[in-house]
Amino acid sequence: MAINALEYIKQPSKDTFFLLAGPCVVESQALADETAGQLKEICSKLNIPFIYKSSYRKANRSKASSFTGLGDEMALEILKKVKAEFHLPIVTDIHAPDEAAFAAQVADVLQIPAFLCRQTDILEAAAATGKVVNIKKGQFLSPESMQFAAEKVTMHGNPNVMLTERGTFFGYQDLVVDFRGIATMKTFGHPVVMDCTHSLQQPNQAGGVSGGLPAYIENMALAALAVGADGLFIETHPEPSKALSDGANMLPISKIEALLERALKLKQALR
Repeated sequence: MAINALEYIKQPSKDTFFLLAGPCVVESQALADETAGQLKEICSKLNIPFIYKSSYRKANRSKASSFTGLGDEMALEILKKVKAEFHLPIVTDIHAPDEAAFAAQVADVLQIPAFLCRQTDILEAAAATGKVVNIKKGQFLSPESMQFAAEKVTMHGNPNVMLTERGTFFGYQDLVVDFRGIATMKTFGHPVVMDCTHSLQQPNQAGGVSGGLPAYIENMALAALAVGADGLFIETHPEPSKALSDGANMLPISKIEALLERALKLKQALR
């Protein structure tokens, strides 16, 4: 049986890392069940603490015509069923203060998207739920700035914060990761996660659809663990080319076990 992820992230160790993984957005009950089942089996086998990730709604799409979700209530109901059937904690995004309590009815971890990481009212609303709050570092912020984002949660009585590195704008249509930022953010006393998929995003390509470089996902994962990351964030899908959101960044789920095995070997070698 895998380690309890919610307990582990409060006090991570050098023995392993935790994983946040799943499709970008809730597409259907069948896809959620398929991916949750496969990921739980793999993480239980490898004894990796695991939190199932899928957004019940995607509010920050490039085009108005892009898929944003099945509907908030339907998508959260799907996540609720995954949580109950597979006994998994859930992480999902919120985009406004009034979403925090709503999503917290199901989610164990509330994720603050990178573009919203400075929004005080969202951070305070997430803090008030008592849930773990995962704050993604804005592509426009220095790692040092994330200390103040974290304080907006902890000052409201919630010490359960994670910080996620997801790259920094490099021109208009690319991102670059400065791995010094992971070490910097770890000094704030919170677990630090590497977003191995969105850090390889190539935003706003021709036609208004973001591209990506998923061939480098494993490189990002291994490099991040080598410099001290506590967790990995990996969006995955059985067929990324058919995904309804961010398919260009996602790892085929058939490749995730081998990646995690190599990551564990590296983590153990660093002990």
